[in-house]
Amino acid sequence: MDGGGGGGEVASAEAGPPALLDWKFSQVFGERTAGEEVQEVDIISAIEFDKSGDHLATGDRGGRVVLFERTDSKEHGRNRRDLERMDYSVGRHPEFRYKTEFQSHEPEFDYLKSLEIEEKINKIRWCQAANGALFLLSTNDKTIKFWKVQEKKIKKLSDMNADTFKSAGNSSAASSSISSGLKQGLANGNSTDRSNNSLNNALSFPSGGIPSLRLPVVTSGETNLVARCRRVYAHAHDYHINSISNNSDGETFISADDLRVNLWNLEISNQSFNIVDVKPTNMEDLTEVITSAEFHPTHCNTLAYSSSKGSIRLIDLRQSALCDSHSKLFEEQEAPGSRSFFTEIIASISDIKFARNGRYILSRDYMTLKLWDINMDSGPVSTFQVHEYLRPKLCDLYENDSIFDKFECCLSGDGQRVATGSYSNLFRVFGCGPGSTEATTLEASKNPMRRQVQTPTRPSRSLGSSISRVVRRGAESPGVDANGNSFDFTTKLLHLAWHPSENSIACAAANSLYMYYA
Repeated sequence: MDGGGGGGEVASAEAGPPALLDWKFSQVFGERTAGEEVQEVDIISAIEFDKSGDHLATGDRGGRVVLFERTDSKEHGRNRRDLERMDYSVGRHPEFRYKTEFQSHEPEFDYLKSLEIEEKINKIRWCQAANGALFLLSTNDKTIKFWKVQEKKIKKLSDMNADTFKSAGNSSAASSSISSGLKQGLANGNSTDRSNNSLNNALSFPSGGIPSLRLPVVTSGETNLVARCRRVYAHAHDYHINSISNNSDGETFISADDLRVNLWNLEISNQSFNIVDVKPTNMEDLTEVITSAEFHPTHCNTLAYSSSKGSIRLIDLRQSALCDSHSKLFEEQEAPGSRSFFTEIIASISDIKFARNGRYILSRDYMTLKLWDINMDSGPVSTFQVHEYLRPKLCDLYENDSIFDKFECCLSGDGQRVATGSYSNLFRVFGCGPGSTEATTLEASKNPMRRQVQTPTRPSRSLGSSISRVVRRGAESPGVDANGNSFDFTTKLLHLAWHPSENSIACAAANSLYMYYA
């Protein structure tokens, strides 16, 4: 899916759709034993790869951030010539190991509003690394923090091989003689010169010296990872923060809550600029809220935010300081006669992501994944049905609040595939390249129990010779998961991330982090 122009699309269409990926289990961190109860504070609430794909961060409901680092690239080097010399396969899947963890947020209490602020990490975003140090932003409902993680050498004193008994005796004798000499001299009214002489006499060494005395030597041995909070940004949100996103300029970032989007400078913690404000004069007139916001990956002046009404607004920071008016609006017109009590609830977008090239936006609502072309605001390019089989159960889902679950979405680095989570710890991968019918369902476990669902694409409207709007369905057996069991709405896979350059997915099932590759 090349955002450059039509030539790439025609060439890829002629070459045919990419081959179906064969997903395999790679690793698991924090695996539960059978019957083990999951602690609330251990449940993972955020996942994020850095731009290089060499580091992975997770945040949990206990306010901790855990970092993992890639091991296979470190062990084998990055130089292709070195890899060939070692007869090592370049296509090996990424492997990670635990690096460090730190307590990012603690429970707080807002005394002005009599409101408890829980420590749960809502979002993590990696910043540009510098001088061997890693930098990242983390936020809970109210407080954004900027962290620096760096290796520091631990300095130790060595070669302290003096005889402890002798040195202890000498020091005590010297100190007692010094104090007694001083007292005696001052009591007799002696001058300071005489007291100095008594000091010199007290500290005189034997003619042969003390052979057991050695000067201490400072050595730096093992290294230790230290996480330091560089900045705590001022509280600038009246409502819960749902998004933070770095700008491609490396200097600024945005934070969003239900009604506002604020622009920050990484170096300035005590002020931000409000760039979007959808709060009406009378709160009774409020019809929609902001659900997610993200900067364009390469254009530092462009960002997008989604709403609870299922629309996405693209704004340009060059137009005005307060971007209440959007430059583009992306929304799908609802079919006449299809409106119901649940229409707005299931239309609410829970997450948006830009494709790496910035040409496409992926959005996730309760029922579907939608892929949007930023050059075409008439409707989504593709729609992938994720929860269509749940439509008859919407009443039950509303009663148990499952209908308000916020599932995240992600795109592959090449833009050819998209993924999102579901219930029963399932997640789904769809091909979105021209002509692709790929629709894979996987379970977050050591045995993913794959199930391919290849339904022919159904174009709903022609958009030109090289691209068409399609609807894809995946895993539509009503109420039955990949193992033939009924769906479990208490186990949900909300958070997942795609490696930026390889077909590797990290996803969270409660307190366990599962990784898969293809």
